[in-house]
Amino acid sequence: MFKFWGKVRQHNQRGRKLGFPTANLNLRKNIPEGIYISKTKIRGKIFPSLTFIGTVKTFNEKKFHAEIYILDFNQNIYEKWISIELIKKIRGNKKFNSAEELIAQMKKDEEKAINYFSKLTS
Repeated sequence: MFKFWGKVRQHNQRGRKLGFPTANLNLRKNIPEGIYISKTKIRGKIFPSLTFIGTVKTFNEKKFHAEIYILDFNQNIYEKWISIELIKKIRGNKKFNSAEELIAQMKKDEEKAINYFSKLTS
């Protein structure tokens, strides 16, 4: 599908506040916006992940970028280079009416990713 890489940068840490800490990468507009099941490579190790591509419509942000939520991961990777392989698009980018509505959808997206990766290992 698509592959890209970049250095993790600190953004506004909204994902962490919402319960979904993300690695943020600057990105050019050559990948369609949406939520993808993905694999993230950090220091030679592959992690299952979800990747958001686009502008954060719910919070009226204008910057096009990538936010990567790595499943079962809790390490500081600011300023580290990572690579991402997008596997499957699960939905488009959408503006939600509230942070709570966004969190509910993110939980559904996370469940889809967990189910996807569990089928690979069973």
